[in-house]
Parts: sequence; structure tokens; C-alpha cells
Amino acid sequence: MLRVTKALMLLTDLAFVAYFTVTGLRLIPPAWAFADYTDPLMTDWNWSFLWIDLLAGATGLGSLCLLRRGSPSGPGLMLVSLVLTMASGLMAIAFWTLRGDFSPAWWLPNLYLMLFPVPAIVRLTRSRPGVTIS
Repeated sequence: MLRVTKALMLLTDLAFVAYFTVTGLRLIPPAWAFADYTDPLMTDWNWSFLWIDLLAGATGLGSLCLLRRGSPSGPGLMLVSLVLTMASGLMAIAFWTLRGDFSPAWWLPNLYLMLFPVPAIVRLTRSRPGVTIS
């Protein structure tokens, strides 16, 4: 299960960087953009995700490097990344719900961000017999 999660994390973390690069360069055609894409308030809302998404991406890529090296810090950093990714998707879904905007083009990627981390978060946080935290 974590093998699939690692592959999804790599793709997602690179996609975070790609999305904000494409957005910053204004390469998304308005027809593909979310509702009110050109409204300055919506633009600010979109850019407010930059920091959580880049932090999720950086911790995700960092955790994958640590896991590859067998570092005991890898799983903890992976958990941080997955929780940030899930929070990012949840915040977007909550916003679109409050606005009553149900565009599949924006809901599906954000549902993915919200849901793909769940199995790995459960696995990384479940208690293990004989393991204590001091």
C-alpha cells in the first residue's frame, strides 16, 4: 500500500509545483479555469494555497528521499506531507461547497487530494504492539 502511496505522492508533489508554475505564467485557458477565475478575490484565494501546497510538496519529496535512504525520519515526514495534502484538498472542497460550485474539473482533483492520503495516514498512525512513545 505504501508503494502506491509513494508513487501517488511523487506525482502529486510534482503536480503542485507544475500547477503554480502554469498558473503564475497564466497558461490555463479561462475556459478551463474555475468560476470567477479573473476576479481578484478569487485569484488571491487560489494563491493562498501556494504555501500549503508547496510545503506539502517539499515535505513529500523530502520524505521520499529519506525513505529511499532508509532514514527513520522518512515515515514521520511522509505523514506531515500527507496531512498537508489532505488539508489542502479539504479546504478547496469546503470552499466550493460553500459557493455552491460543483464543477467536476475542480472537484475531482481536490477530492483526490483529500482522499488519496487517507489509507497511508491510517497506516502511519495506527499503534503497533510493543511500540511506545516516550
